[in-house]
Parts: sequence; structure tokens; C-alpha cells
Amino acid sequence: MSNTTDTSKEWPLWEVFVRSKAGLDHKHCGSLHAADATMAIQLARDVYTRRQEGVSIWVVPSSSITASDPTQKDSYFDPMADKVYRHPSFYELPAAVDHM
Repeated sequence: MSNTTDTSKEWPLWEVFVRSKAGLDHKHCGSLHAADATMAIQLARDVYTRRQEGVSIWVVPSSSITASDPTQKDSYFDPMADKVYRHPSFYELPAAVDHM
């Protein structure tokens, strides 16, 4: 009998996002394996909101997430530095809009 894991029988990986009571957005909390979305939500509740700190949970199959390549960050993010016109730095803001 082999000790290796058969990945074809492993449950899919889910990414878990929780919105806290005080928060407006969902934050990534971690990952877990579950057979389906319903089970993933239940497990996420048990694992990531044990102290009742959440008001909403999202679960997303990890296989559905597409991410940028960290090794290509320069081509994605460096061009933003030359777009200074996107920031209100060329004029004075009125005191009424000081929260910008």
C-alpha cells in the first residue's frame, strides 16, 4: 500500500473571503478543500468566523481565479507612475473636499 496521495480523489480547493462586521469589503482569509460550494461555505464559517467576526462569506474555486504574474509586475504597474494627471497634485483642493 502506497503512502502517496491520489490527487484525483482530493476535493477542490476554495478561496475564502470574509466581510467583517466593521468592514465594507471582503478580505481573503485563506483556502480550504470542500466537495462543493455549500460545503465550502459551511467549512469557511467554522474555520474563519469562529468568534462571530464575520457578516458575509464568499467562496470561490481556486481554479476560477486568474492572477497576474508577479515576475511581470513592471509591465503591469510601473506605467502608472507616469500618469501624474490622475492625482490632484497640480491645484489646491477646497477645504470642503479635504478627504480626497
